[in-house]
Amino acid sequence: MSTYQLVCARDSQDLARRAAETIASAIDLALDQRDRAQIALSGGNTPAQAYALLAQQHLPWDRVDVVLGDERWVSPDDPSSNVRMLKDTLLAPGTPGAHARLHVVPTVQLPTPEESADAFANVVTNICGGSPPVFDLMFLGLGEDGHTASLFPGTDAPRVSDRWTTIGRGKGLDRITLTAPVLSAAKQVVFLVSGEGKREALRRLLDPQESPDRTPAKLVKPSAPILVLADRAASAEP
Repeated sequence: MSTYQLVCARDSQDLARRAAETIASAIDLALDQRDRAQIALSGGNTPAQAYALLAQQHLPWDRVDVVLGDERWVSPDDPSSNVRMLKDTLLAPGTPGAHARLHVVPTVQLPTPEESADAFANVVTNICGGSPPVFDLMFLGLGEDGHTASLFPGTDAPRVSDRWTTIGRGKGLDRITLTAPVLSAAKQVVFLVSGEGKREALRRLLDPQESPDRTPAKLVKPSAPILVLADRAASAEP
């Protein structure tokens, strides 16, 4: 059974600061032990502020491999593309973070989502050791419906355990996503949760009796405690 450490931030700025510091610490720890660090980041609106802060940190970014835990099957220039958000924040030109090595999820440059998922599996296998591949940090979001990455309830993706990537289908789009075994294999797992709309999903995530069928984020089961960074609106803290 997973254990969770809930840390409540005062507001969105405090949440972003804590998230940036957490990612930076994970990178520092990994680079103390090896020549390169591998981190997987979430997309969406919540982490963008944290990534912009993180980009300003003077880390050995040229020794950091960055991937997205999931990506919509759209053009990298599409407004809904997670990689576009990363390029506007963490990898913004002129920032220290721009020196990180981004490994893009192949999307519409390949004929089908299935081929994109296979190509992404090769990317992850090539940069990470282990079977399943082991990231130093898995930085995840939490949807109002309990999904994380693109493991949506009521779809096939959450139960895929024999591959490192698969196709998630949610909100009308095909998505390429890491599978639960890879999310769980990371040395450190962090959830970032913000907003009153996420309050019920967070309660379910922390509930030891909650079913992963309803809340696929419960499928993330690393060996170390999971850090949950949440604002007051999501955590219901006074």
